[in-house]
Amino acid sequence: MTDSGSGSITIGILETSDVHGNILPINYANNQESELGLAKISTLIRRERERHPNLLVIDNGDLIQGTPLAYYHARIDNEPVDPLVKVLNYLQYDAAVLGNHEFNYGQDVLMKAIRESDFPWMSANIVKSGTTEPYFGKPYLIKEFAEGVRVGVLGLTTQYIPNWENPRHIEGTEFLDAVESAKKWVPVLRDKEQADLVVVSYHGGFERDLETGTRTEQLTGENQGFQLCMEVPGIDVLLTGHQHRSIAGMTVNGVAVIQPGHQARALGKVTVTLVKHDGRWRVVNKKSDLLSVENIEADPVILEMVSAYEEKTQIWLDKPIGKIKGDMRVTDPMAIRLRDNPLIEFFNKVQMEYAQTDISNTALFDNHSPGLGTDVTMRDIVANYIYPNTLRVLRITGQDIKDALEQSASYFATYTGGDIQVNPEFTTPKPQHYNYDMWEGIEYRINISRPFGERVEKLTYKGQPVQMDRLYEVVMNNYRAGGGGNYFMFQGKEVVRDVPTDVSELIANYILERGTIEATCDHNWEVVHN
Repeated sequence: MTDSGSGSITIGILETSDVHGNILPINYANNQESELGLAKISTLIRRERERHPNLLVIDNGDLIQGTPLAYYHARIDNEPVDPLVKVLNYLQYDAAVLGNHEFNYGQDVLMKAIRESDFPWMSANIVKSGTTEPYFGKPYLIKEFAEGVRVGVLGLTTQYIPNWENPRHIEGTEFLDAVESAKKWVPVLRDKEQADLVVVSYHGGFERDLETGTRTEQLTGENQGFQLCMEVPGIDVLLTGHQHRSIAGMTVNGVAVIQPGHQARALGKVTVTLVKHDGRWRVVNKKSDLLSVENIEADPVILEMVSAYEEKTQIWLDKPIGKIKGDMRVTDPMAIRLRDNPLIEFFNKVQMEYAQTDISNTALFDNHSPGLGTDVTMRDIVANYIYPNTLRVLRITGQDIKDALEQSASYFATYTGGDIQVNPEFTTPKPQHYNYDMWEGIEYRINISRPFGERVEKLTYKGQPVQMDRLYEVVMNNYRAGGGGNYFMFQGKEVVRDVPTDVSELIANYILERGTIEATCDHNWEVVHN
């Protein structure tokens, strides 16, 4: 609101981030209601519009991927308007920032979504190859409010995307350092555009503890939020994401920071008060909050808006694929990660079949994976294999294999008795269960009583010790093959072949071709302790 007597104005900034395709308040694995989704966020945004006339609404990336509804639209029926974009158009978003998962379905799907948007998509540090020109046109947004108050919003994206994404999906682009790009563009907002309030919307998170500045992860350039606050003068508010954290009520070096979790479970809100002094508006107060969608009614307009998309998705999800003979269910995620089991062995078998190689690794992506029951539908597949990964076969050395196993072995805290614990580096600030790999085609044993880096006690291939200098062909998903999850030993290695079909589709095809899959387990690996 504006107070003309005192010359003050309050601006509200609303942020969603890492929505990951969640519109409806349901869990697609079982269709049960869940406290999430843009239909609930819509009710919160409507309330905020009624209370505050001066609002800016931003999505901070990872919007169009993540649910079966988003997958069905992108891969099977891409002709209608993207349902996520349709919802944001209805909600009158001012802008969106590109996240890393925006690229998962390729540029045709992405560019179609951008064309259908009534709002600009921004990223100042994604540029056309060989130039400094932003690839998606808009590096920033300027919005003018009452009394001539100008707000500038700069869009930035984690620069680490080339380490994860299929090269075809990012062809023609370069990802510049986000901090260096901010140093270039924030002065443009301040000086050229005369912005009174500068907001940076960064699809990335924090690499350091917000209070102490202590490093919390390897400084790869993936999450540069703390660095942005410390090294780039002129930023008032930093909207973040990517890490799926819930952050509010904090400042770093005078910059108000916020991160609203994921799956549209909360709406980020920053309230900024400005006063006029010597003819210029100046920020005098900043406050950030998270507005939970818990017990919030879903907007019936949005439910109706996506009903046709949802109906097609549900039919597809419940289409029978085949049967499992034996037990591939997940009842204890930790037990799955401690010794070879039929579910992980099956996923590795699928990868080896389509990649035409005999060594494979994969993960149990989260602790909500239900496994596979007797009768299998597409819903069961996407409930377990939740990412649109493709496969890549790398030619790597035996030493690379051992190094990768040691990286996976660091998933477990050092065993000192009692229950086995997960290393906090894999749970805080963001759960990273997907970064623990289990292998097929080799035999190995991990001893978690031993120090990090010295845990692999046994490592053989076809009964013979793996030779450290010998080359082996290994299939893995494209995220891992690019070094994602701190598997740097895989970066830059020779790619023998790509399998461009989504792994979830490969799993479905494998079952469809055979009708019935027998659960098997060759017990080629185990985790032990003294």
